[in-house]
Amino acid sequence: MKIARIEAIPYSIPYARPLKFASGEVTAAEHVLVRIHTDTGICGVADTPPRPYTYGETQESIVAVVTNVFAPQLIGLDPMDRSKVQQVLRRTVNNPTAKGALDIALWDIIGISLDTPVHKLLGGFTDSMRVSHMLGFKPAAELLEEALGFRETYGIDTFKLKTGRRPLSLDVEACHVLREGLGADTEIYLDANRGWTANEAMEVLRQTEGLGLSMLEEPCDASEAMGRRRLVQQSRIPIVGDESVPTLGDVSRELLSGGSNAICIKTARSGFTEAQQILGSARGWVWTSRWVTRSTPRSEAWPP
Repeated sequence: MKIARIEAIPYSIPYARPLKFASGEVTAAEHVLVRIHTDTGICGVADTPPRPYTYGETQESIVAVVTNVFAPQLIGLDPMDRSKVQQVLRRTVNNPTAKGALDIALWDIIGISLDTPVHKLLGGFTDSMRVSHMLGFKPAAELLEEALGFRETYGIDTFKLKTGRRPLSLDVEACHVLREGLGADTEIYLDANRGWTANEAMEVLRQTEGLGLSMLEEPCDASEAMGRRRLVQQSRIPIVGDESVPTLGDVSRELLSGGSNAICIKTARSGFTEAQQILGSARGWVWTSRWVTRSTPRSEAWPP
């Protein structure tokens, strides 16, 4: 079986609710559908979400790099030769979601050819999964109304609150209103999308201490290395790396430098192959960190 043809098809689906956050605003899913065709008739499919304000990719750039750079190098290869494909993809820097889509489409081909669901090939298992709803920039009362509506309609009781606004009081108020309105058992976590400085994030955590927030994602730019490390050391909740850790190398850098103590894995930007590598690395780092920080009570209290 050989790769015969690769397509990259841009499309747009309007969102019912536009989402506004610190690094931008989205009103439609302007994605790219990637199809990898083989000479046996099997077609693997994946979807990729351009995020110019996060990954530096657009629909146009993804279509261009897939069709003009990657396709000529991948056509003729065996889809089962995943390491060889990864070697080709890694020779071109950046373009994380374009690479991720190609990797996922290849896994789709492998699953179809073996008549086996990809999740079984990856080895993952769970008998339950929590679903969270994302709350964008809105007045606090409107955020609570939306959260209550989703809990009533869909049974969702975990909410990611987009933060990173100025003045800081806007997000602090939202945290207090949501906790009071949703109750103590609802999980609420924050995602600032690099909208604050490390000092501003520390102040928000100070003003929301006691609300039971579960974690804070991307509080500030990872390039603010010293401030972010200080934030991780002082925070009583995990500081999560997301857009700062798109690759295995980035994950290693953030964990080793102390810029994060939790990692968000998104297969859309890493594919399934690198996502597995990141997960294995993170698991190894958890045990290493537990050994190194055994004398630090706060570190012991943090969940892995």
